[in-house]
Amino acid sequence: MSIKSSWENSLPTSFSMQRRLFLQAAAAAAAIPAASAFGQGAQLEVAKFITGFAAGGTSDTLCRRLAARMTGSYAKTVVVDNRTGAGGQIAIQVIKTLPADGSAILQTPMSMLGIYPHIYKKLPYDPLKDLAPVSLGCVFDFGFAVGPAVPNSVNTVPEFLAWVKSSKNNSFGSPAAGSVPHFIGVLLGRSAGVDMTHVPYRGTQTAILDLIGGQIPAVSGPVGDFLPHLAAGKCRLLATSGSTRNRFAPTVATFMEQGLKDMAFSEWFGLFLPAGASREVVQRANAALRPALASPEIVEGLGVMGLQAASSTPEELAGRLKADYERWGPIVKSIGFTAES
Repeated sequence: MSIKSSWENSLPTSFSMQRRLFLQAAAAAAAIPAASAFGQGAQLEVAKFITGFAAGGTSDTLCRRLAARMTGSYAKTVVVDNRTGAGGQIAIQVIKTLPADGSAILQTPMSMLGIYPHIYKKLPYDPLKDLAPVSLGCVFDFGFAVGPAVPNSVNTVPEFLAWVKSSKNNSFGSPAAGSVPHFIGVLLGRSAGVDMTHVPYRGTQTAILDLIGGQIPAVSGPVGDFLPHLAAGKCRLLATSGSTRNRFAPTVATFMEQGLKDMAFSEWFGLFLPAGASREVVQRANAALRPALASPEIVEGLGVMGLQAASSTPEELAGRLKADYERWGPIVKSIGFTAES
């Protein structure tokens, strides 16, 4: 399965019609224009958020909430432009060709910038040179869950790894090959000298269906996707991947708490302008984004999907991107995965 067409499968997905109704209501509330933080002379006529993923997905949802919130303040009209294809690469190519005046803002997940350069032999962009960081958008953690194929006595990562060694049942599912959850499962096995067999799915929910049906013992995926199944008692979350406990699963210990000191991984969505944007243009966009990301309708709406709204300074985002880029290079190399694998 090509990761070019499956990357967003690794993002949190909706887990009930009630959630959809909640999101629709929150989106309606977000349509009320925020109070303008800029003078009318500085206001753009039209601005757009560019995302590399289709309407209805997590990335698109964040963009539409921000567009609704910033219409009337940042620009008279703010729209969303879905430039899908090549696993998010096309949107990054597009932003490179657009004016650096703040009228086009790219929203992209970290993986396109921090991991893709290490798994593709050639990319049509340089993540550190072709983009001007503006602000973080949101963050989320991953979780590692087991289902009925694993004995009820297994409730921690060390217990799971001991069970794998004794049972020889070493497979785990993830939402996509080349995704962070895929790499987490591999690294988890390596920490105990176990060669875990990866089973890629088209999205976390399809993997979870096999998990709760007993066809596969474990699944690595976004925490938000496991929440409804945890509440129903259909699976058990053994660990979360953040450096601290996940706010949506606070009773579950992190990998680090369970002795895996290097197993702290999160995904983030960032907002960027073309590389030629002036400091003034970057700061103006940042000043519009930060209060929007702190608004209750965006915080609560993303929370329903297990996403934590977050903002940053441009310098903080640049530092985070550089750190993730440098961290993932050696990890991907050690695993030996490429886009052609």
